[in-house]
Formats: sequence, structure tokens, C-alpha cells
Amino acid sequence: MASPGHSDLGEVAPEIKASERRTAVAIADLEWREMEGDDCEFRYGDGTNEAQDNDFPTVERSRLQEMLSLLGLEMYQVQKLSLQDSLQISFDSMKNWAPQVPKDLPWNFLRKLQALNADARNTTMVLDVLPDARPVEKESQMEEEIIYWDPADDLAADIYSFSELPTPDTPVNPLDLLCALLISSDSFLQQEIVLKMALCQFALPLVLPDSENHYHTFLLWAMRGIVRTWWSQPPRGVGSFREDSVVLSRAPAFAFVRMDVSSNSKSQLLNAVLSPGHRQWDCFWHRDLNLGTNAREISDGLVEISWFFPSGREDLDIFPEPVTFLNLRGDIGSHWLQFKLLTEISSAVFILTDNISKKEYKLLYSMKESTTKYYFILSPYRGKRNTNLRFLNKLIPVLKIDHSHVLVKVSSTDSDSFVKRIRAIVGNVLRAPCRRVSVEDMAHAARKLGLKVDEDCEECQKAKDRMERITRKIKDSDAYRRDELRLQGDPWRKAAQVEKEFCQLQWAVDPPEKHRAELRRRLLELRMQQNSHDPSSGVQEFISGISSPSLSEKQYFLRWMEWGLARVAQPRLRQPPETLLTLRPKHGGATDLGEPLWPEPLGVEHFLREMGQFYEAESCLVEAGRLPAGQRRFAHFPGLASELLLTGLPLELIDGSTLSMPIRWVTGLLKELHVRLERRSRLVVLSALGVPGTGKSTLLNTMFGLRFATGKSCSPRGAFMQLITVAEGFSQDLGCDHILVIDSGGLIGGALTSAGDRFELEASLATLLMGLSNVTVISLAETKDIPAAILHAFLRLEKTGHMPNYQFVYQNLHDVSVPGPRPRDKRQLLDPPGDLSRAAAQMEKQSDGFRALAGLAFCDPEKQHIWHIPGLWHGAPPMAAVSLAYSEAIFELKRCLLENIRNGLSNQNKNIQQLIELVRRL
Repeated sequence: MASPGHSDLGEVAPEIKASERRTAVAIADLEWREMEGDDCEFRYGDGTNEAQDNDFPTVERSRLQEMLSLLGLEMYQVQKLSLQDSLQISFDSMKNWAPQVPKDLPWNFLRKLQALNADARNTTMVLDVLPDARPVEKESQMEEEIIYWDPADDLAADIYSFSELPTPDTPVNPLDLLCALLISSDSFLQQEIVLKMALCQFALPLVLPDSENHYHTFLLWAMRGIVRTWWSQPPRGVGSFREDSVVLSRAPAFAFVRMDVSSNSKSQLLNAVLSPGHRQWDCFWHRDLNLGTNAREISDGLVEISWFFPSGREDLDIFPEPVTFLNLRGDIGSHWLQFKLLTEISSAVFILTDNISKKEYKLLYSMKESTTKYYFILSPYRGKRNTNLRFLNKLIPVLKIDHSHVLVKVSSTDSDSFVKRIRAIVGNVLRAPCRRVSVEDMAHAARKLGLKVDEDCEECQKAKDRMERITRKIKDSDAYRRDELRLQGDPWRKAAQVEKEFCQLQWAVDPPEKHRAELRRRLLELRMQQNSHDPSSGVQEFISGISSPSLSEKQYFLRWMEWGLARVAQPRLRQPPETLLTLRPKHGGATDLGEPLWPEPLGVEHFLREMGQFYEAESCLVEAGRLPAGQRRFAHFPGLASELLLTGLPLELIDGSTLSMPIRWVTGLLKELHVRLERRSRLVVLSALGVPGTGKSTLLNTMFGLRFATGKSCSPRGAFMQLITVAEGFSQDLGCDHILVIDSGGLIGGALTSAGDRFELEASLATLLMGLSNVTVISLAETKDIPAAILHAFLRLEKTGHMPNYQFVYQNLHDVSVPGPRPRDKRQLLDPPGDLSRAAAQMEKQSDGFRALAGLAFCDPEKQHIWHIPGLWHGAPPMAAVSLAYSEAIFELKRCLLENIRNGLSNQNKNIQQLIELVRRL
């Protein structure tokens, strides 16, 4: 038995070939079949034998293909459905439509999951039936078709095999939909699906069954992006919040399985165990939910996983530490391989059954060498009481159990007291030395049993190796930036300052030529100093990674880099230990704007920033005639970056370290983007501004499925942009081919005074971002807390006549039941305090004083310019799910923004060339 905090599952097993995996599955299945004493057939883990496999397709194979066909997913079996496919803006993005036929279900699920909608798993269809259609006539027609079926037809032999499959009028089990969609998706869409499910607090797929190919897939890669924060309380000392990947953190695991038939629901029991107080959360889909009783066609054998994480609140914390819960769908006798895996990774296994027969007894007898604890949950009125007792008495010495390991639950049993008993058992196991495993440890065990692990593909492993060659050299983030990312730091800050001064001279009435020449000389010196360096080994390795001809390998590499850098360069709080308590989440997930700031973490953007500085320095020297164009070494860098933008990576628009825009790098990138998009280069620019902690990044990610960093602990300070594609069939109607979304990040500090260079810089950056935009979303923390820098940006832009369509978004109300600010509240929201008005008027040199936003010509407070978005969380983090009201409000905001774009209310749309010119002018 492993000691607490350590895994006993060993190192990574070598990758198993398909034939070896198939044999391993068969051997594992054969172990218990030989013990039955029956004539032994060589069977595979999915229940088929060699004769079945070689002579004709099995029913399981046909069921999978039929389910894929029913859902319209058969076309994605060779060329998998990609993340970019699922994020395209289309007609459906503007309407809250309900699925009418099974082929609508995958897209409805993806759309709702992207919006973090708690109803995403609902597969109810709204049938489009004519008013005079009568169900009796429909039944009569079906009956007639069956009576007159042609026996000579080749398909007649298979009619009975398919008679129980869902039809276009039959709802699909949500678990079947999930499995079919995951089988049809590439690795990156799978990862996105699982990440969004985690945010919704849904149980996650861990082992994906695939009976057609005779092996199942352990979804390790799909879970890599999930990071959780929980309250960690050591036995001695001060508790604090800990943040880690669920793939890497170790916790005791408890599995719940069904043997033969059970009148008790595993999933309902698990939900009750995981739900604090009287608030039931349906983490695991179960039989009492809508469509929960629909027969599963392809999802039997699915293993699901979920966690409990403590919050530090005694009234909510069921367990004192993180706990993993596993759920096997289907009977363990039919899914022996999955059951064997669960027994090897779990601290305890709860077996729900009504009957223990000779077959089940022999199956459990084969587990006699296991160190896992076993508990039985019986329902005696449904089973054979005496037979169960006889076999249980035989199992007591084999499984090392006693009578306390047998629980009886009947309908009259008090549910609350039974759940408390289960929790008490789990608590007792936690207090004793027990096995603690991570998801990575589980994957090692799965490999040994012959399961396929999604992360073991060649492209993924090559990308991981490249990431490790870079990150193993990072011992200290600050030292690495200084030694390896040499063009950043002082050289770039000095060059940025000189360029700002030079730009300001452009607008001077009579700038002294001598000063202009001095600035030009200093800039060239700094750029020559930068250009004298060569890219470091780490930067060269990074460039090789994003230059890979394989798109998948490139995407794998970028994801590995994000996680690898997060592991080796986690920032520390610049505060005394006693102030750690100030970082505990507020109710509803809001963040205190007064909490300590985190240093900017080392991320992928720093490597791209280094590439940008090499390009900037070289371009500056070429423009000045100091370097022949034929000697350029870095001219291809913008092309590499534009390809990353097209694959969905957010790229830095405004540098977070110097708070300036590398103009040559940005315009070079946009030029390359224009070349790659060819004729589809009409753009709408949508920006989101607000102080950090107001939820603007989360809002954009929920609205469009984007990947902007969220949370102060991991967010870079610069402004980032990400590209969304508009479906070709909708681009003419919407008036653009792509939407460029800009997140202002931490640029706007939210100071309510207009003093100092910092404020002037914030006001200029706000003016720049709003000036580039067709649509601007302004995220607010308080009803009267419009950042002063944004107010000045409105005044400056009004002078130019360029004013984006804007929406004020107010989040985190104390009373979430209020539908929105009353009209008089809306006008108050647009009226800044008097002292701020006077300061703004003085700064902008307006003799008539500052007009409130409500008085500007472009603003009508009675129109829907102001949105109330309910709180993000339903419950208390980290066990809270995203609020359904939040998701629905975000969808309405998205629909309004797209409607304004389509109706031309978002100012004139641009093409990329026009955007380049606007960047240069601003």
C-alpha cells in the first residue's frame, strides 16, 4: 500500500502497439472468464470473440456507426471536427434555437457548452409537426411499413439488430451524444469540451469507450487544461489557497460501480455525496433527470470522473482535502477492463447490486490480491437475500472485508442518513494511510492494462519533448528573462520611450529639428544594440516549434508551452504571509480590486515578444538604410505569428511591460494576415475595456469561446487580440468575414484621479483601443465606477467623430434577483462625479466643461446601452457551477452585438489594409 501523497503505480510504460494492446485487453478479459468453469472462448474486452470479429460486423460496431449517422457525425470520422469549426459565427449564433432533429444535437450541445450553459446536456428536441398532423396516422403508417417489409431485401436480416436504436423521433441519451461527439472531435476540440464541462461542474469523461475499434481511450490530454483552486489546510500552520492542474495533483480516489442489476442509482448517490447542504447539484447525469431513462446505445463502458475541493468554509466542506470520485457506466461484468483499472487506482470501490450470482462471485474472487477496500450497497427486496448472504460470507476473507463493508439501502431508508454514512466511510479512509493518485498516475495504470492514452500520439510527444528542452533551463523566471530574452527589459523600454517622444514631436507646432535628430540617433543606437544579438537557444527552439509543417504538432507545442511555463514559473505573492487571507474568493466569485497585484508571469507571449523585437530592430535599421534588405534574417517572423492567430492563439497587441505598441511588428503581422485571408479580409473590431477583476476576459471567453487569460494570478498585463471566423454563408449578411476581438487585459488601472503620467498613458491606450474598434464593451465593477481613462477616451474620440458602438456591462450585483438598473439608475451610471468632471474638462481644455456621457449625442440611456450581468457562480467556489442566469445574459449580449454589427450600427466595417492605416495614425 502506498504511503499518503505518493503513487504506487510506477513509471510510464512504453507505448503499446495496437496488436499488443488488443492482446492485453483479451488477456485481462480472459482472466476471470477462465475462472467461471465454462467452456472458454477467446474473447476481447468488449465481449466479442474472434469468429464474430472476422465473419461479420457485431451489433456494437453497427450501433456506433448508426449513432454517428443519426447525429450527422459520420463525415467527421476521417477529418475530425476541429475547435475552429465549432467557434465559427453563423446564423445560429444570433438565435436561441431548439434542436428539432438528432443532427441538431451536437451543434446545440457545443453552442450551449461554449456559453457555459447548465442545460447543455439536455437533448430534448422540439419536433416541427404540422398543426393537422395526428399521431395516430403516424403510428398507422409505421405499422404498415413493418407489415409490408420485403423479405428479399438484404437489410431485412438486420432489422431486429437495429430495432432498439434511436430513431429521428426518439431522444438521444446525453451520454451517447457526448461519446459520439468526442469520437468525432480532434484532440483540441476534445480538450475544449472537457474544459467547459469542468466549468459547468459536469462529471468528465475519463475513459471513452469505442467498441468498434476494440479498445478504449483514456482521456489524459483532454484534461490537461483544467486548473482548480482549493483551500489547503496543513495539520499545523496557516491554511492558504492552492492552485494546480487536476492532472498533476494527487488525491484519494473512490469508485462507484454496478454489478449486474441495482435498483439504487450510483449517479444519484454520487451527486448527493458531492452536494453540500440541501442544494443538490446533478454533476453525474442520472435516471431521474429528463431523458435519463433513455437506453444508452454506445456509452456503456464510459468512466466518468469528478472531484470535491474544499473551500475553507466549515459549513460547506464535506471533506478536509480534495477527493476524486469515479463512476463506471454499465455492468462490471461487461466492462471488466475498466473495472480492473478502477480497482488499481482507487482507495475504495463501492459496488451497487441487487444480486450476487456465481458469475459475479468468481469475478470478485479474482480481485483477491487487490489492496483496495470494497464496500457493497445492496437492495434486498429486489435480490435473492439468502444467495447474496452466502456469497458475501465467502467473500469476507477473500476481499478482507467485514460486515461494516455491507450497506443495505431500500426506498424507506432515510437518504440523508445514508449519504452521511457514505461520507463517513470516505472520511475514515482519508484519515488512514491510503493510495493517492493523480490523473497522470491513472494513465500509467491504463497503459499497463492495454488502454490507449490520447496523449501518446507521436506529434503530441514530440511537442512535449521540445517544450521540456526549453523549460528545463528555467530555474528562475527573472534570471531567464534577463539572460535568454535579452531584447526585452531595458533595451526595449528605452526604445519604446524614445519612440513615444518622437511620436509626440510629430504633433508639435514647431518641433526643433535638433531634438528630432537626437531622438532618431538614440533610437538607432538602441536598435543596433538589439540587432547585434542572436536569438538564444530557448528562443530558437521556440521558433522551431511554431515553424513545424504539422499544424497539429504546432498546436500541441503551444499548449505544452503554456502549461510548462505555468509549472516552472509560478509567481509568488509580494505580500506578507498573514495577508494571504485577503485572497480568499468573495461570495459569487468576485475579486477584490484592492488585493495585492501579482507580478507578470512568464508565458508564451514573452517568446513572441522577443521575436517581435528582433523584427522591430531589423526593420528599423532597414528603414534607416543601416541594413540592406537582402541581409534580413527575421522577415518571416510576422508570417509565423499570423498563422498562430489563425489557429486561435491570442497575440499581444500592446506590450504589457512597456505599455506600448510595437508598431512595425503589429503592422507586419496584419499584412501577413491579409495575404493569408486573401479576399476574406473584411473585419469588425470588438474591444473590451475595464479594470482588472471586472470579468471582461471571462465575458469574452464565454461569449465567443475565446482563450484570453483570466484571473489576476495568471493574466499578463498587455492587450491581446484573437480572431473569430464568420461562416461563409453568413458573412454577406453580417457584413464581415472575421471579428477581431481585443481584450485590454490589465492596461486600465481604474484610478479615479487624473494626475500623473500613468493616468495619461492609460487614457491614451484607452483612446487607441476604442479608436480601432467598431464595437466596445466596457466592463464595470460598480455602478459609478467608470474608469477616468475611459471617460477621457470618449471625449477625445468625440472630437474626431469616430465613436464605436458601445455597451456598458455591469457585473457582480449584490442582489442578483434584480433584473437590471432602473432608467434613473442608468442615467446616474453615465454621470461621473463632479470632481471627475472638472478634472476631465481641465485636462481636455474644454471651456464649456465636461459633459456627462448621458449628455453626449451618441448616448441614449433609455436604449439598451447598459447591461446587467448576474453573478458568474451558482454557489460558492471551488464547487460552484456557472450560473444559468449568467450564461443566458451573456448570450443576449452576444446576440445584441451581432445584431448591431449586421444593422451597421457598429460604425463602418474595415478591411485589414484600412486597419493597418488606422493603427499607424492612432
